Amino acid sequence: MTRVLLVGGGLTSSVVGTLLRRELPHAELILWDKARGAGGRMSTSRSPHDSTCTLDLGAQYISATPEYAELHSSYYEELVSAGVLAPLTNKVVGMRGGEDTKHYVSPAGVSSIVKHYMKQANINPRFEQQVRSIEEAAGGKWNVKTQSGTQDTFDAVVLTMPVPQIFALSGTVKEIIDGNEKLRTNLQSVDYSSRYALGLFYEDGAKVALEDSSAAAQYIANHPVIRFVALDHKKRGADTTTPSVVVHTSVPFGKAHVEETPNQVQPLLVSSVTEMFPHWPEPKAVKCQKWRFSQVTSAYPGLPGYVSLAGGLLAGGDGFTHSNMDGCIESAEAVAAAVVQYVTTSRC
Repeated sequence: MTRVLLVGGGLTSSVVGTLLRRELPHAELILWDKARGAGGRMSTSRSPHDSTCTLDLGAQYISATPEYAELHSSYYEELVSAGVLAPLTNKVVGMRGGEDTKHYVSPAGVSSIVKHYMKQANINPRFEQQVRSIEEAAGGKWNVKTQSGTQDTFDAVVLTMPVPQIFALSGTVKEIIDGNEKLRTNLQSVDYSSRYALGLFYEDGAKVALEDSSAAAQYIANHPVIRFVALDHKKRGADTTTPSVVVHTSVPFGKAHVEETPNQVQPLLVSSVTEMFPHWPEPKAVKCQKWRFSQVTSAYPGLPGYVSLAGGLLAGGDGFTHSNMDGCIESAEAVAAAVVQYVTTSRC
Protein backbone atom coordinates (compact mmCIF):
# COMPACT_ATOMS: atom_id res chain seq x y z
CA MET A 1 0.00 0.00 0.00
CA THR A 2 1.28 3.48 -0.91
CA ARG A 3 1.84 5.63 2.15
CA VAL A 4 1.88 9.42 1.83
CA LEU A 5 2.74 11.81 4.68
CA LEU A 6 1.40 15.36 4.62
CA VAL A 7 3.39 17.64 6.93
CA GLY A 8 1.22 20.59 7.93
CA GLY A 9 -2.39 20.81 9.07
CA GLY A 10 -3.59 23.71 6.94
CA LEU A 11 -5.65 24.17 3.80
CA THR A 12 -3.04 23.04 1.26
CA SER A 13 -2.47 19.70 2.99
CA SER A 14 -6.17 19.02 3.38
CA VAL A 15 -6.94 19.76 -0.29
CA VAL A 16 -3.94 17.67 -1.40
CA GLY A 17 -5.38 14.85 0.66
CA THR A 18 -8.79 15.17 -0.96
CA LEU A 19 -7.32 15.15 -4.47
CA LEU A 20 -5.06 12.18 -3.69
CA ARG A 21 -7.97 10.24 -2.25
CA ARG A 22 -9.79 10.58 -5.57
CA GLU A 23 -6.76 9.53 -7.64
CA LEU A 24 -5.23 7.00 -5.22
CA PRO A 25 -8.27 5.61 -3.39
CA HIS A 26 -6.33 2.82 -1.66
CA ALA A 27 -3.39 4.93 -0.49
CA GLU A 28 -2.81 5.48 3.22
CA LEU A 29 -2.79 9.23 3.85
CA ILE A 30 -1.24 10.41 7.11
CA LEU A 31 -0.98 13.98 8.35
CA TRP A 32 1.35 15.31 11.04
CA ASP A 33 1.24 18.84 12.40
CA LYS A 34 2.96 20.53 15.32
CA ALA A 35 -0.23 22.35 16.41
CA ARG A 36 -2.92 20.93 18.66
CA GLY A 37 -5.60 20.92 15.98
CA ALA A 38 -6.43 21.41 12.31
CA GLY A 39 -6.42 24.70 10.51
CA GLY A 40 -2.94 26.13 10.21
CA ARG A 41 -3.41 29.83 9.51
CA MET A 42 -7.12 29.05 9.18
CA SER A 43 -7.34 28.84 12.96
CA THR A 44 -10.55 28.92 15.02
CA SER A 45 -10.40 29.24 18.81
CA ARG A 46 -13.00 28.59 21.50
CA SER A 47 -13.61 30.43 24.73
CA PRO A 48 -12.32 28.43 27.71
CA HIS A 49 -15.61 29.24 29.44
CA ASP A 50 -18.07 28.59 26.62
CA SER A 51 -17.39 26.10 23.81
CA THR A 52 -20.07 27.75 21.64
CA CYS A 53 -18.23 31.09 21.70
CA THR A 54 -15.62 30.97 18.93
CA LEU A 55 -13.54 33.28 16.78
CA ASP A 56 -11.12 33.11 13.88
CA LEU A 57 -7.60 34.17 14.82
CA GLY A 58 -6.16 33.70 11.33
CA ALA A 59 -7.97 34.17 8.02
CA GLN A 60 -11.04 36.36 8.48
CA TYR A 61 -12.95 35.82 5.27
CA ILE A 62 -12.44 34.31 1.83
CA SER A 63 -12.31 36.55 -1.25
CA ALA A 64 -12.57 35.17 -4.79
CA THR A 65 -11.96 37.40 -7.77
CA PRO A 66 -14.12 36.72 -10.85
CA GLU A 67 -11.23 34.78 -12.42
CA TYR A 68 -10.78 32.47 -9.43
CA ALA A 69 -14.49 32.23 -8.70
CA GLU A 70 -14.80 30.64 -12.15
CA LEU A 71 -11.56 28.66 -12.10
CA HIS A 72 -12.26 27.15 -8.67
CA SER A 73 -16.04 27.15 -8.90
CA SER A 74 -16.27 23.45 -8.01
CA TYR A 75 -14.52 24.10 -4.68
CA TYR A 76 -16.67 27.09 -3.77
CA GLU A 77 -19.90 25.39 -4.85
CA GLU A 78 -19.06 22.30 -2.80
CA LEU A 79 -18.26 24.33 0.33
CA VAL A 80 -21.37 26.50 0.02
CA SER A 81 -23.55 23.45 -0.60
CA ALA A 82 -22.10 21.78 2.51
CA GLY A 83 -22.75 24.89 4.61
CA VAL A 84 -19.03 25.34 5.24
CA LEU A 85 -19.00 28.68 3.41
CA ALA A 86 -21.69 31.34 3.16
CA PRO A 87 -21.73 34.74 1.45
CA LEU A 88 -20.40 37.57 3.59
CA THR A 89 -23.44 39.80 3.99
CA ASN A 90 -22.39 41.98 6.92
CA LYS A 91 -20.53 45.24 6.43
CA VAL A 92 -16.73 45.40 6.60
CA VAL A 93 -15.54 49.01 6.65
CA GLY A 94 -12.46 49.60 4.49
CA MET A 95 -12.62 46.27 2.66
CA ARG A 96 -10.66 46.20 -0.58
CA GLY A 97 -11.51 44.36 -3.76
CA GLY A 98 -13.51 45.01 -6.89
CA GLU A 99 -17.27 45.01 -7.03
CA ASP A 100 -17.26 41.61 -8.74
CA THR A 101 -15.13 39.95 -6.06
CA LYS A 102 -17.10 37.43 -4.04
CA HIS A 103 -16.55 37.36 -0.28
CA TYR A 104 -17.39 34.40 1.95
CA VAL A 105 -17.36 33.62 5.65
CA SER A 106 -17.35 30.28 7.39
CA PRO A 107 -20.26 30.12 9.85
CA ALA A 108 -18.55 27.50 12.02
CA GLY A 109 -15.13 29.17 11.78
CA VAL A 110 -12.50 28.97 9.04
CA SER A 111 -10.92 25.82 10.47
CA SER A 112 -14.09 24.03 9.37
CA ILE A 113 -12.90 24.43 5.76
CA VAL A 114 -9.77 22.45 6.53
CA LYS A 115 -11.70 19.90 8.55
CA HIS A 116 -14.15 19.45 5.68
CA TYR A 117 -11.38 18.47 3.29
CA MET A 118 -9.68 16.24 5.85
CA LYS A 119 -12.95 14.37 6.19
CA GLN A 120 -13.32 14.11 2.42
CA ALA A 121 -9.78 12.73 2.22
CA ASN A 122 -10.28 10.26 5.08
CA ILE A 123 -6.94 11.45 6.45
CA ASN A 124 -5.51 10.06 9.65
CA PRO A 125 -4.20 13.23 11.39
CA ARG A 126 -1.81 13.29 14.32
CA PHE A 127 -1.27 16.60 16.04
CA GLU A 128 1.52 17.86 18.30
CA GLN A 129 3.93 16.06 15.98
CA GLN A 130 6.67 18.47 14.89
CA VAL A 131 8.84 16.93 12.18
CA ARG A 132 12.55 17.07 13.03
CA SER A 133 14.31 15.10 10.29
CA ILE A 134 13.71 13.43 6.94
CA GLU A 135 16.14 10.75 5.82
CA GLU A 136 16.24 8.82 2.57
CA ALA A 137 15.54 5.14 3.23
CA ALA A 138 15.91 1.92 1.26
CA GLY A 139 13.71 1.40 -1.77
CA GLY A 140 13.27 5.08 -2.49
CA LYS A 141 11.27 5.65 0.67
CA TRP A 142 11.57 8.38 3.30
CA ASN A 143 12.08 7.96 7.03
CA VAL A 144 10.56 10.82 9.03
CA LYS A 145 11.14 11.56 12.72
CA THR A 146 9.44 14.05 15.03
CA GLN A 147 10.74 15.86 18.08
CA SER A 148 8.55 13.70 20.30
CA GLY A 149 10.18 10.50 19.02
CA THR A 150 7.56 9.36 16.52
CA GLN A 151 9.16 7.68 13.51
CA ASP A 152 7.74 6.14 10.36
CA THR A 153 8.55 5.42 6.71
CA PHE A 154 6.63 6.71 3.70
CA ASP A 155 6.62 6.41 -0.08
CA ALA A 156 6.09 10.14 -0.50
CA VAL A 157 6.29 13.16 1.80
CA VAL A 158 4.67 16.55 1.16
CA LEU A 159 5.84 19.57 3.15
CA THR A 160 3.29 22.38 3.37
CA MET A 161 4.64 24.31 6.35
CA PRO A 162 5.87 27.89 5.83
CA VAL A 163 9.00 27.72 3.69
CA PRO A 164 11.43 29.10 6.33
CA GLN A 165 10.55 26.17 8.59
CA ILE A 166 11.91 23.73 6.00
CA PHE A 167 15.40 25.01 6.78
CA ALA A 168 15.03 23.76 10.36
CA LEU A 169 14.76 20.15 9.17
CA SER A 170 17.78 17.85 9.39
CA GLY A 171 18.81 14.74 7.51
CA THR A 172 18.76 14.15 3.78
CA VAL A 173 16.41 17.04 3.16
CA LYS A 174 19.00 19.45 4.57
CA GLU A 175 21.74 17.87 2.48
CA ILE A 176 19.63 18.26 -0.66
CA ILE A 177 18.98 21.95 -0.05
CA ASP A 178 22.54 22.74 1.03
CA GLY A 179 23.89 20.98 -2.05
CA ASN A 180 21.75 22.90 -4.55
CA GLU A 181 22.61 26.60 -4.51
CA LYS A 182 19.80 27.68 -6.85
CA LEU A 183 17.17 25.74 -4.89
CA ARG A 184 18.47 27.11 -1.59
CA THR A 185 18.50 30.69 -2.88
CA ASN A 186 14.99 30.39 -4.28
CA LEU A 187 13.66 28.94 -1.03
CA GLN A 188 15.37 31.67 0.98
CA SER A 189 13.70 34.30 -1.19
CA VAL A 190 10.23 33.31 0.06
CA ASP A 191 9.18 35.86 2.67
CA TYR A 192 6.18 36.38 4.94
CA SER A 193 4.73 39.25 6.93
CA SER A 194 4.32 38.82 10.69
CA ARG A 195 1.48 39.93 12.91
CA TYR A 196 -0.29 39.26 16.18
CA ALA A 197 -3.95 38.39 16.65
CA LEU A 198 -5.92 39.04 19.82
CA GLY A 199 -9.09 37.13 20.63
CA LEU A 200 -11.57 38.59 23.14
CA PHE A 201 -14.37 36.42 24.52
CA TYR A 202 -17.22 38.17 26.34
CA GLU A 203 -20.07 37.34 28.67
CA ASP A 204 -23.40 36.39 27.16
CA GLY A 205 -25.33 39.56 26.40
CA ALA A 206 -22.34 41.90 26.59
CA LYS A 207 -22.73 45.07 24.50
CA VAL A 208 -19.89 45.34 22.00
CA ALA A 209 -20.16 47.49 18.87
CA LEU A 210 -17.95 49.33 16.41
CA GLU A 211 -18.16 53.05 15.69
CA ASP A 212 -20.36 52.20 12.74
CA SER A 213 -22.98 50.18 14.59
CA SER A 214 -24.06 48.46 11.36
CA ALA A 215 -20.57 47.09 10.69
CA ALA A 216 -19.29 43.65 11.62
CA ALA A 217 -15.64 44.55 11.04
CA GLN A 218 -13.42 47.43 10.07
CA TYR A 219 -9.92 48.15 8.89
CA ILE A 220 -8.09 50.75 10.96
CA ALA A 221 -5.91 53.31 9.18
CA ASN A 222 -2.88 55.07 10.68
CA HIS A 223 -2.90 53.28 14.04
CA PRO A 224 0.53 52.23 15.36
CA VAL A 225 -0.74 48.87 16.65
CA ILE A 226 -4.14 47.83 15.32
CA ARG A 227 -5.00 47.20 11.67
CA PHE A 228 -8.25 45.22 11.79
CA VAL A 229 -11.08 44.63 14.25
CA ALA A 230 -13.98 42.21 13.77
CA LEU A 231 -17.03 41.38 15.83
CA ASP A 232 -16.45 37.81 14.83
CA HIS A 233 -19.83 36.44 15.87
CA LYS A 234 -21.54 39.13 13.78
CA LYS A 235 -19.18 38.81 10.82
CA ARG A 236 -19.90 35.07 10.56
CA GLY A 237 -23.63 35.53 11.15
CA ALA A 238 -23.52 33.36 14.25
CA ASP A 239 -26.83 32.78 16.01
CA THR A 240 -25.59 33.82 19.44
CA THR A 241 -25.79 36.65 21.96
CA THR A 242 -22.28 35.93 23.21
CA PRO A 243 -19.85 38.35 21.51
CA SER A 244 -16.38 37.44 20.34
CA VAL A 245 -13.91 39.96 18.94
CA VAL A 246 -10.71 39.44 16.97
CA VAL A 247 -8.03 42.10 16.53
CA HIS A 248 -5.14 41.94 14.07
CA THR A 249 -2.07 44.11 14.45
CA SER A 250 -0.42 46.05 11.65
CA VAL A 251 2.44 44.46 9.73
CA PRO A 252 5.02 47.01 11.01
CA PHE A 253 3.99 46.27 14.60
CA GLY A 254 4.23 42.54 13.98
CA LYS A 255 7.67 42.89 12.46
CA ALA A 256 8.92 45.07 15.32
CA HIS A 257 7.69 42.62 17.99
CA VAL A 258 8.14 39.29 16.21
CA GLU A 259 10.81 38.07 18.63
CA GLU A 260 8.63 38.72 21.68
CA THR A 261 6.19 36.21 23.13
CA PRO A 262 2.39 36.51 23.02
CA ASN A 263 2.40 36.96 26.81
CA GLN A 264 4.72 39.94 26.44
CA VAL A 265 2.67 41.56 23.67
CA GLN A 266 -0.84 40.84 24.98
CA PRO A 267 -0.98 43.69 27.56
CA LEU A 268 -0.09 46.24 24.88
CA LEU A 269 -2.77 44.90 22.55
CA VAL A 270 -5.43 44.86 25.27
CA SER A 271 -4.48 48.43 26.25
CA SER A 272 -4.79 49.56 22.61
CA VAL A 273 -8.24 48.01 22.30
CA THR A 274 -9.37 49.62 25.57
CA GLU A 275 -8.13 53.00 24.39
CA MET A 276 -9.89 52.66 21.05
CA PHE A 277 -13.14 51.24 22.46
CA PRO A 278 -13.39 52.58 26.03
CA HIS A 279 -17.06 51.64 26.43
CA TRP A 280 -16.51 47.94 25.82
CA PRO A 281 -16.82 45.74 28.93
CA GLU A 282 -13.96 43.62 30.25
CA PRO A 283 -13.64 40.36 28.30
CA LYS A 284 -14.18 37.11 30.12
CA ALA A 285 -11.18 35.51 28.40
CA VAL A 286 -8.33 36.68 26.18
CA LYS A 287 -6.10 34.78 23.76
CA CYS A 288 -3.06 36.22 22.00
CA GLN A 289 -1.66 34.48 18.92
CA LYS A 290 1.61 35.25 17.12
CA TRP A 291 1.66 34.62 13.39
CA ARG A 292 5.37 34.69 12.64
CA PHE A 293 4.52 33.59 9.11
CA SER A 294 1.35 35.39 8.13
CA GLN A 295 0.77 36.40 4.51
CA VAL A 296 3.27 35.69 1.74
CA THR A 297 5.00 38.91 0.67
CA SER A 298 7.52 37.30 -1.70
CA ALA A 299 6.70 33.93 -3.26
CA TYR A 300 8.99 31.31 -4.80
CA PRO A 301 10.29 32.59 -8.17
CA GLY A 302 8.02 31.63 -11.04
CA LEU A 303 5.11 30.61 -8.79
CA PRO A 304 5.45 26.90 -9.65
CA GLY A 305 2.92 25.68 -7.08
CA TYR A 306 5.49 23.28 -5.59
CA VAL A 307 9.09 22.16 -5.91
CA SER A 308 10.39 18.61 -5.98
CA LEU A 309 13.27 18.35 -3.55
CA ALA A 310 13.87 14.71 -4.54
CA GLY A 311 11.84 11.79 -5.83
CA GLY A 312 8.79 11.53 -3.58
CA LEU A 313 9.76 14.55 -1.46
CA LEU A 314 7.89 17.74 -2.34
CA ALA A 315 7.35 21.19 -0.84
CA GLY A 316 4.16 23.14 -1.53
CA GLY A 317 1.82 25.72 -0.06
CA ASP A 318 0.99 29.37 -0.64
CA GLY A 319 4.70 30.24 -0.54
CA PHE A 320 4.85 28.75 -4.04
CA THR A 321 1.79 30.60 -5.36
CA HIS A 322 0.12 33.45 -3.46
CA SER A 323 -1.34 33.95 -0.04
CA ASN A 324 -5.06 33.20 -0.05
CA MET A 325 -7.44 30.27 -0.46
CA ASP A 326 -7.04 30.19 -4.23
CA GLY A 327 -3.27 30.13 -3.86
CA CYS A 328 -3.52 27.12 -1.58
CA ILE A 329 -5.83 25.35 -4.03
CA GLU A 330 -3.47 26.04 -6.93
CA SER A 331 -0.55 24.61 -4.99
CA ALA A 332 -2.58 21.60 -3.84
CA GLU A 333 -3.57 20.73 -7.38
CA ALA A 334 0.05 20.92 -8.56
CA VAL A 335 1.32 18.88 -5.60
CA ALA A 336 -1.32 16.19 -5.95
CA ALA A 337 -0.65 15.77 -9.66
CA ALA A 338 3.08 15.41 -8.99
CA VAL A 339 2.53 12.84 -6.22
CA VAL A 340 0.21 10.79 -8.41
CA GLN A 341 2.72 10.85 -11.26
CA TYR A 342 5.57 9.85 -8.95
CA VAL A 343 3.65 7.01 -7.31
CA THR A 344 2.36 5.71 -10.65
CA THR A 345 5.81 5.84 -12.22
CA SER A 346 7.57 4.23 -9.26
CA ARG A 347 5.18 1.29 -9.37
CA CYS A 348 6.21 0.45 -12.94
